[in-house]
Amino acid sequence: MLSKAVQKVSRVDLNARTGAQRTQKLRLVAQIFSSIINIWIGIQFYLFVSYIEKGGQGWEVSRPPGVEGWLPIGALVSLLHYLYSGLINSIHPAGMIIFVVILLSALLFKKGFCSWVCPVGFLSEIFGDISDRLFGRRVKPPAWLDYFLRSLKYLILAFFVWAIVYQMNAASIEAFIYTDYNKVTDILMLRFFTDITLFSLTVISLLFVLSLIVRGFWCRYFCPYGALLGLISFLSPTRIVRNEKSCIDCSSCATVCPSFIKVDKVKQVVSDECTGCMACVDVCPVSKTLELALVTKKRKVSSFKWAAVLVLFFWGSLLAAKLWGPWENSISNDEYIRQIPTVNQGTYIHP
Repeated sequence: MLSKAVQKVSRVDLNARTGAQRTQKLRLVAQIFSSIINIWIGIQFYLFVSYIEKGGQGWEVSRPPGVEGWLPIGALVSLLHYLYSGLINSIHPAGMIIFVVILLSALLFKKGFCSWVCPVGFLSEIFGDISDRLFGRRVKPPAWLDYFLRSLKYLILAFFVWAIVYQMNAASIEAFIYTDYNKVTDILMLRFFTDITLFSLTVISLLFVLSLIVRGFWCRYFCPYGALLGLISFLSPTRIVRNEKSCIDCSSCATVCPSFIKVDKVKQVVSDECTGCMACVDVCPVSKTLELALVTKKRKVSSFKWAAVLVLFFWGSLLAAKLWGPWENSISNDEYIRQIPTVNQGTYIHP
């Protein structure tokens, strides 16, 4: 009888381990897929701008609307314009749609965007893995310094909220949207990288170096997008819960958590830093000890199914917008050609 019981427990744990591997494989595939999509968009947009700079001569390349996903500030302005007017502006419609889908993903799936979709988050994880191998352990600043640095992303977020939500009224928002500056913010963003200044290059290099020392340095301390999603994630209907009775206090969950959350010390993971990566759930050696559950009904949810729905929701929503609109902007190639000399002169200043 005892042998059968041991075999039963072993089968349960084996099945759980197999499910965990499936979940993390899905996450890796989702991250690689998102990165490829973003690299493809970047290359296409670079070729489009080159085509525009040649006055529309040569091999014609269409502008990829997905590039607007890298314009979150403009997307916030567009969302406010929609809330004021009920209209989706035709300058950067895809940017607003992507922004809304990301916000909804945080509402439904915690900060899942950060660990399942965001290419910056994926790159941050790669640097974090390199850091783990370099130091043999995960480096975390002292608690007082960590709390101070974590507050910086909220201060940055607060600045944007103050400057856009509180300082701009309906008239000024609409006026901004149709400025020449806003029309070419995508090209200005590209110029930031193709004509990068020594100061910007130094700052980016420093962030890379710091990311090799502290896992997720940018995401943890400076990303205002992550701060916003973290606040929204508190409203998420799911939460990771720990069964204290079956927990063996091995601390494996806390060790693998990329956000340094002390999962092994809490009954429920309630944190603005939790990205829903499911690493803690998947590494737990005891079946049904760490699980994803609905907050209201306390019903357990499969982490693999949760993740699959997250990925399908995000990319399915964007595909639906692409197929049925609004997605494409209304700026003609002739307009871009007219604007490009001013862009290249570097005379555009944020109004």
